Amino acid sequence: MPDIEQRQAPDPRRWKALVFIALAQLMVVLDATIVNIALPSAQADLGISDGNRQWVITAYALAFGGLLLFGGRVADLWGRRRTFVIGLVGFAVASALGGAAVNTAMMLGARALQGVFGALLAPAALSLLAVTFTEARERAKAFGIYGAIAGGGGAIGLILGGLLTEYLDWRWTFYVNIPFAVVAAAGALLVIGEPDEGRNPSRLDVPGVLLATSGLVALVYGFTRAEADGWSAGPTVALLTAAGVLLTAFAVVESRVRNPLLPLRVVTERNRGGVYLSLGLAIIGMFGLFLFLTYYLQVVKGYGPVTTGLAFLPMVAGMITGSTQIGARLMNRVRPRLLMAPGFLVAALGLLILTRIDIGTPYATVILPGLVLMGLGMGTAFMPAMSLSTHGVQPQDSGVASAMVNTSQQVGGAIGTALLNTIAAGATTAYLTSHAAGTGPAAGSAGGTVEALRLQAMVHGFTTAIWWAVAILALAAAVAFTLVNAGRQGPVAVSGPPGGGQDGREQEQEEGDRGDEITVPVLAH
Repeated sequence: MPDIEQRQAPDPRRWKALVFIALAQLMVVLDATIVNIALPSAQADLGISDGNRQWVITAYALAFGGLLLFGGRVADLWGRRRTFVIGLVGFAVASALGGAAVNTAMMLGARALQGVFGALLAPAALSLLAVTFTEARERAKAFGIYGAIAGGGGAIGLILGGLLTEYLDWRWTFYVNIPFAVVAAAGALLVIGEPDEGRNPSRLDVPGVLLATSGLVALVYGFTRAEADGWSAGPTVALLTAAGVLLTAFAVVESRVRNPLLPLRVVTERNRGGVYLSLGLAIIGMFGLFLFLTYYLQVVKGYGPVTTGLAFLPMVAGMITGSTQIGARLMNRVRPRLLMAPGFLVAALGLLILTRIDIGTPYATVILPGLVLMGLGMGTAFMPAMSLSTHGVQPQDSGVASAMVNTSQQVGGAIGTALLNTIAAGATTAYLTSHAAGTGPAAGSAGGTVEALRLQAMVHGFTTAIWWAVAILALAAAVAFTLVNAGRQGPVAVSGPPGGGQDGREQEQEEGDRGDEITVPVLAH
């Protein structure tokens, strides 16, 4: 079949649509952290036990991470705008239930529901963005804004959570989602059209849904148990083994069924695969920074919730600058890997500076430059990564391709929190044991008091884990530079798939190597 190239007419309401898509994405991303600061107050008010408090965070992560692939495919089957609106309405209802919670069960159920509807919402939002912006310059700007929100939303959640908890009530960390969702849903109905391209009326792959969901839940929960019980504990080993078996079975099923939940062509194309892998690795390091720096500022430095949130503002500003001013301006001029790999390395440099923190470290000379570099680097790398997540994908697969970005972030976040927290805890214990036994430097170097020794051991654990995060971000840079070989994001041509190549990959590869344009294959109607 000969290629027929035509320029897609841009949607005249596309920039208004971006506002509501970005608002929905911000709500989902900040909700992953906004509850963290409010958790102590909610725990005391609802009588949540210490053993159950982790489930306020874990219930959301399990439902969200486990159902993302399902949500992405639902968007492809039902329609992106419809799934987007359903996700927003459901998220608002779940948030209202969480804010009105009167006991532990109601709170945990609300958090799980938030995760379910978030898994519908997030991939629908990204796939809507991908099909709404097709012109190269506008696409770069749109994904720059989206990437900044995806990267900085967690830090914004810390700030907003601190303000709401300190000046209003912890329940407002849930209620605040309702106006976000109502405005975004109303805007979607008014200005976002339902894209017809890629609607897939085929039946849902039920075995794939069951295997993928149970496998991802086992994986996320396994890392959560590793953090609490240790890597060699029976439940941890059983969960991680089960995750490996289930996800392997999922891959086998997807290679054989007629209408797979995750067509393997989505993840085996080297550019998309490189994005998913490098982004997941980078999120490991980034979530570790949020975790350790929050504890460092509050426990060691004595900052309050609001001050802690404000301390992260330079990183948010760096992300916005890196994404909208550096990444978006250069994406049409250089290959994506020349933004992603250096961006991850700049973020690693920021973490490297933060390995110098000590009990008396001033914010302005160490923490501030480390956060700014972290933000600049991640913002610059996120923007082309988000754009490439649907690189050359068939329109009927754009929802599940978008879901893979969120899946890599969720799994990366779960792994990062468990892995780096375990490393930090082990280093802290070893430091305390060494100094208490008199086999290391004198305890007087830590201030000569038990409390000072405890704080010094905690900081030692943080810096040890941050060193690991530096290495992981360097690995993310190497993966991005090695696997991502797409050309610069030039004019977007829309064509039918070449007759000789599955999914248009041969032509896509040629154009990636040539660096002239992106070809987006569409189905003939």
